[in-house]
Amino acid sequence: MDAVLFDVDGVLLDSLPAYRRIWEAWARLRGLDAEHVWHRTFGRRPEDTVREVAPALDPAAERRVLNGLMHREGDAFPAADGAAELLAALRPGSWALVTSGSRGPVHRRFALAGLPLPRVQVYGEDVREAKPHPGAYLLAARRLGVDPRRCLVVEDAPAGVAAGAAAGCTVIGLTLSHPPAALPGAARCAPSLRAAGAELLELLGLPGEGAGGGRGRGAGGGAVAGQPRSV
Repeated sequence: MDAVLFDVDGVLLDSLPAYRRIWEAWARLRGLDAEHVWHRTFGRRPEDTVREVAPALDPAAERRVLNGLMHREGDAFPAADGAAELLAALRPGSWALVTSGSRGPVHRRFALAGLPLPRVQVYGEDVREAKPHPGAYLLAARRLGVDPRRCLVVEDAPAGVAAGAAAGCTVIGLTLSHPPAALPGAARCAPSLRAAGAELLELLGLPGEGAGGGRGRGAGGGAVAGQPRSV
């Protein structure tokens, strides 16, 4: 394998508890079942979730409401366990972010979490169709100059796993929020990013233990909090 494409929320950032609070607050405001709404959010743009769970509402207006709730929550999401070590072990230019989120919040959150930013980043606003459409992963592979069939994808959501598989990538599914049965497009499943790290590096032909705690090569040491670096 030549490259790895990471989802962000629930994969590199431990952001799911905060997002759950945000969506549950929004559901209560709109008189909707919070549990039902929450399970329709994974790997999707907020507007797409609104269209599904509340088709009578204006998605753009509801996005503004959600943005307000997100602002109150703040951007201090911790890095996922093992994320800093794994990213430090990767070769520069061999990985990308592929997220349904927006550029500004992701940049702020990576800075606060002390995580580096790669050269290639694909956001929800960069593609016409969101996950599970494969377009975002195909775009990331093209920007890296790598055949999608030579890319690993790390995802935690059914929509994201389906998108990566449809793009022709080999998908590693993290079972933090969904059981393996809910991620049928994943070639492999792991309970966490740290648990997946050693195998991921092996598939990329890299030495070291990466997220398992060893020293790898490539990006170097950790970023300084508040100062995201590009790799």
